[in-house]
Amino acid sequence: MKAYLISDNIDTATGMRLSGVESIVVHEKNELEKALDNLLKDKSIGILFITELLSNKYPEVIAGVKLVHKEPLILEIPDRHGSMKRADFITSYINEAIGVKL
Repeated sequence: MKAYLISDNIDTATGMRLSGVESIVVHEKNELEKALDNLLKDKSIGILFITELLSNKYPEVIAGVKLVHKEPLILEIPDRHGSMKRADFITSYINEAIGVKL
């Protein structure tokens, strides 16, 4: 099983390549859709990383893929600038999911 990265940042792509993860850099919606179409055909890819900024820029594309395809597992990762999520993201996520304040 392989991992792959779709990034909007060449520095993040370079860092992941140094760790052995193949990657592609895209900036436009049509480039993202084309990359996803090609990667979804490759059944050896088990994990697909997408930078948070790119995922937040085109949420409908990512959500559409997640709804239709069980594999690969799609994970959002921060780029070199850090995470865009709040510091208490996990706690608030649990609070919303189960309705209990931790």
